[in-house]
Amino acid sequence: MNFTESSERQALRKAVAELAAKYGHEYYLEKARSGGHTSELWDEAGRLGYLGVSVPEAYGGGGAGIGDLAAVCEEFCAAGTPMLLMVVSPAICATVIARFGTDEQKAHWLPGFATGQVRMSFAITEPDAGSNSHRITTTARRDGSDWVLRGRKVFISGVDEADAVLVVGRTEDARTGRLKPALFIVPTDAPNFEYRAIPMDLVSADKQFELVLDDVRLPGDALVGSEDAALAQLFAGLNPERIMGASFSVGIARYALDKAVTYAQQRSVFGAPIGTHQGLAHPLAEIKIELELAKLMTQKAAAIYDSGDDGAAGEAANMAKYAGAEVAVRAVDQSVQVHGGNGLASEYGLGTMLAAVRVGRIAPVSREMVLNFVAQHSLGLPKSY
Repeated sequence: MNFTESSERQALRKAVAELAAKYGHEYYLEKARSGGHTSELWDEAGRLGYLGVSVPEAYGGGGAGIGDLAAVCEEFCAAGTPMLLMVVSPAICATVIARFGTDEQKAHWLPGFATGQVRMSFAITEPDAGSNSHRITTTARRDGSDWVLRGRKVFISGVDEADAVLVVGRTEDARTGRLKPALFIVPTDAPNFEYRAIPMDLVSADKQFELVLDDVRLPGDALVGSEDAALAQLFAGLNPERIMGASFSVGIARYALDKAVTYAQQRSVFGAPIGTHQGLAHPLAEIKIELELAKLMTQKAAAIYDSGDDGAAGEAANMAKYAGAEVAVRAVDQSVQVHGGNGLASEYGLGTMLAAVRVGRIAPVSREMVLNFVAQHSLGLPKSY
């Protein structure tokens, strides 16, 4: 058992942190407030191979695991340059295609994921399904050799930047007549595929969209992998999503804590730095402890997933996501408190994070559904829903 990251991962972290520092939080806020995207940072990270660290080497990637990709994500967030599409495109979509896609799908998509030239969104959430994926109503039916998709999706990240969307739909089981999940790659320029931005009270460079699929016709090879293995394929993507969500939150918590500590050391009142007062020092120390625990759980979840144990990874990934979201919310709130009025001044770059960091408690799975999962699967308590 080893709790120390490899020298290779430490070197990766250092290199990513140096790249992110070149851009910084001011760059991110300028893009977010102007309605732009962090395209320059994404493209440079892609050229340097950071976005493709977990893509198989045969397709131009680094051949590493989700743990290394999560480390990349964490370092970008810790520098104040969070890129939400990292949680979706290389983590969910590239992973699913690498594990379950056909040879043709892998050859077509994975080299682009390796360089960051391909951006792909992921669409599972629906207006009436909430956290109940069994109520998904987006359906796919056969029409000759083609598929025809109809349905709606909401809160889908980065569609305006994406080349395609990995859509979770349902097909009819020919034997039982029941609907079962299936994954389809839908190009964003496909006829009858529409997306509309959802107005959000968030300052973010990643926008949220509603999708409308009005009998979108796709070729037969748009189906990812086997129609009968879709449930396994879905969870192969959702576990990395939770791990990446945890690393995203951990990185933001690091950013907020660093800002708070620096300010507490430099700001003096009554002749002493405010960090000498336990009313501020102790909450920051508690956050540091919670942050390290969340980071450790995230690394454990990634290690289990990378070992190939999807079942055990589900428990650890949910716990990591929960722990990361909780400490991120607390870190940003306490950092604002340490700064006093300056915590809400644009100059200090914290006020905009108050709403944004709250997303971690809601997506990609709510804290309540994580608690349901742990109660049922970890503790063996009766199912409550």
